[in-house]
Amino acid sequence: MAQTPRAAAPARRPRRPQIVLEVIERVQLTPHLVRIIAGGPGISAIEDTGRTDAYSKMLFPHPETSLAPPYDLEALRAELPIERMPSIRTYTVRRFDLDNDRIWIDFVTHGDAGVAGPWADRAQPGDPVVLMGIGGLYAPDPNADWHLLGGDDSALPAIASALEAMPRDAQGVALIEVGDERDHLELDAPDGIEVRWLHRGEREPGTTTLLVDAVRETPWRAGTVQVFVHGERGAMKALRPYFTDERELDRSQLSLSAYWAHGRIEDTFQAEKREPIGEI
Repeated sequence: MAQTPRAAAPARRPRRPQIVLEVIERVQLTPHLVRIIAGGPGISAIEDTGRTDAYSKMLFPHPETSLAPPYDLEALRAELPIERMPSIRTYTVRRFDLDNDRIWIDFVTHGDAGVAGPWADRAQPGDPVVLMGIGGLYAPDPNADWHLLGGDDSALPAIASALEAMPRDAQGVALIEVGDERDHLELDAPDGIEVRWLHRGEREPGTTTLLVDAVRETPWRAGTVQVFVHGERGAMKALRPYFTDERELDRSQLSLSAYWAHGRIEDTFQAEKREPIGEI
């Protein structure tokens, strides 16, 4: 009996070429937010996407290795144990300052926890900054009647970028969850956008309903809304039915995405996106 041919496995997405920059300046914005201004010859490979949620997957070498970028990941997999491989983390491009051959990337830091935060805390001018392309989908719609933006610390760079890009007559509200007033930033928001800071105090990020409650309690305005709400996965899953079912928003009006998940490192978080627990 002839065997039914197996379906071909889906093609593996080619990895984007690495863009190698270097730290030009490190700026401590708040106790828990560090800005890395990066540039160098590799900046010629970067184009402004026009998206205010622009992001890049970044490569961070293990601190006990002396690898020089660009990294030959396939060769390194054959040479290094998995725990010594460069780590991949995803970060928002806060600003494309290409007239000055710079980009800004903001990092949330919590002491020695994680990979990218400790790197940003220790970064010095000349340190390599390795990106794997630029992605992003959202930009403020100048024709929207009003805007609803929301997120935790991880979404603050994208929200700040969106507020800067909005027409100066834009209307709406931005809800931003942080620890306390020490984590506030000066934001270039239109006068018609109310910026509300939500303080979780000593509670651990990802363990409160602050953002979800604030979104649901925000008065719903007349006219066409554009929504950008990003942050911890549990909060995003709780808000999706509010926007899609209760408010009946069209998909084109809604940018809702998880940047991270409480209790998960990024490798686990990214893998779970393909499983029911990770679906938003």
